[in-house]
Amino acid sequence: MTPIAYGPAAQQFAELRLPSGDGPFPVVVVIHGGCWVEYASAAYTARLAAALTEKGFATWNLEYRRGHEEGGGWPGTFQDVGRGVDALRDAAAKYPLDLGRVVVMGHSAGGQLALWTAARWRMPLNSELHTDDPLRLQGALSLAGIIDMRVYLDRGLERCAAGELRVMGGDYRQYPERYAQVSPAELLPLGVPQCLIWGDHDEIVPEELFADYEQRAQSAGDLVHVVRMANAGHHEVCSAEEPGLGEIVKALQMLMSLDSKAKSKRALQ
Repeated sequence: MTPIAYGPAAQQFAELRLPSGDGPFPVVVVIHGGCWVEYASAAYTARLAAALTEKGFATWNLEYRRGHEEGGGWPGTFQDVGRGVDALRDAAAKYPLDLGRVVVMGHSAGGQLALWTAARWRMPLNSELHTDDPLRLQGALSLAGIIDMRVYLDRGLERCAAGELRVMGGDYRQYPERYAQVSPAELLPLGVPQCLIWGDHDEIVPEELFADYEQRAQSAGDLVHVVRMANAGHHEVCSAEEPGLGEIVKALQMLMSLDSKAKSKRALQ
C-alpha cells in the first residue's frame, strides 16, 4: 500500500494498492462513509480495498476532510473528493493505472460522494464545486448509498440527520442550491452507468427511502442496475468477506466491461 497526498492537509491522501503483474490495471476509487463526519475514515474501507486488489483491481482508497474537521463541510469535503479522484491522473504517470477503466465506489455517505463524483460535469460554472476537466469515469457503484440527501435529512438516521446534514452547513430550506449541486437524485441524469447494491435488512440507509430513484434515473436516460442482497444489513454490503465481496466484484466487472462507445440498458441486465 502506497499513501499518496493530493493536498497539504493531513486528510488529503489516498491509499494506492496495486495487484500483482505489469498492468495497466483497472482502477476502483473507494470512498468511505460515516455520515460525512467522524463515524468512519479510510481505515474502514482499507480491508475491502485490499480484498479488491487481490481480485485484480488497483484501488484508490480515498480520505477527505469531513464535516467536523477544519476545512471540511461545505464546500471543502466535496472539493477534496473531486481533487482526490482527479489526482489519479498524476498517479497514472508513475504507476500502471488504466484511466480508461475507472469506477468510483462508495458506501453510505460515500455512495452519495461516488455518484456525485460521476456527475461533476453537471456543476454550473459559478459553483464552488465546478471543475473544468473532471476525470471521466467508466461507472459508479453505490453500496447502500445516501442518494437523495433531502429525503435522508427528513427521514434518515437521526445521528446523521439531526435537523441538518452537518457537511452541508444547514438544511435544504436554508441552502437549496447546495443540495441541488450534490444530491444525486437532483442531478439526474448522471451520465454514467450505475450499480446500486442494497441490503434487505439495512436499517441505517434502507432502500425504501429511495424507492423512486431507479425509475427516475432510467427515465432520465441513465443506465442503472440494482442488486438486493438477502439477509444483509448496512455494513454487510461493504464487506471484504462473502457474500458481500462477491457481489461487489461482479458489479465492478460488469461496469468495467461496458463499451463506453456502445453502452445500452440491455448491457446492465
